[in-house]
Amino acid sequence: MPRTRAVVSLLGLLSAAITVAAPAHAPWPGGIAVIDVGPAEAPRPIVEFDERRVLVTQNGGRWQAAIGIPLDASTGEMSIRVNTARDITFEVREHAYREQRLTVKNKKYVTPDEAQLERIGRERKIIDSALRNWRDVDVGSLALAAPVDGRRSSSFGLRRFFNDQPRSSHKGMDIAAPEGTVIAAPGHGVVTATGDYFFNGNTVVIDHGQGFVTMYCHLSTIGVDEGQPLETGEPIGTVGATGRVTGPHLHFGTYLNGTAVDPALLLQTVTAAE
Repeated sequence: MPRTRAVVSLLGLLSAAITVAAPAHAPWPGGIAVIDVGPAEAPRPIVEFDERRVLVTQNGGRWQAAIGIPLDASTGEMSIRVNTARDITFEVREHAYREQRLTVKNKKYVTPDEAQLERIGRERKIIDSALRNWRDVDVGSLALAAPVDGRRSSSFGLRRFFNDQPRSSHKGMDIAAPEGTVIAAPGHGVVTATGDYFFNGNTVVIDHGQGFVTMYCHLSTIGVDEGQPLETGEPIGTVGATGRVTGPHLHFGTYLNGTAVDPALLLQTVTAAE
């Protein structure tokens, strides 16, 4: 059996043994606030946070809003607006993230020149547009299968230093895997962006609906096209070491309302099949 087909088949077998659940209420920077917004007998409400639409899904006969909280958010009270008519407040708690210091041999990824900065700016617009896309469809669950098997780092939120120079906090989970390992879609959706970007290397972005977006970076190969619909377990590419990396791995990013959230909060728990 070809390797790609074998991986997809394995994921299909695992799906019956996966516990699907709504994300836990994790109201801290980089986390997800899960807020009850009314009974499911009523139409799905329109919920906004910081002037952006928020994902709303059913759970236990209630509508629940899942709000991505920015990594740079201050602790204290925040609010969402429901159907432009009422506000619901919630408390953002403190959460500490560690530091990470990395050595990057290729200096262009630490101090890009003017032409490279212009390229980075152009690519940032493409990536941001894909990460903030809103596709108004029903979303049954936010639980995701692991896109690749490997050791998962707890690197989300780390304040990073490249060659001792401070950079933005890490907005994804790094999963260690050999170069060429097949990456599978962790949920159904539509491919909204692909490309070879300066920092991210070969990249795929998948839109799962209502601002729920996942991103895959540093790929060796890209196996999908923009606009392509995907089902859970379909291959999207292979692990690589393109862009700003220190070795082969998958950078796996998850986004809600255009905001990076910790992927660990959304990955499903696999249990033994009965």
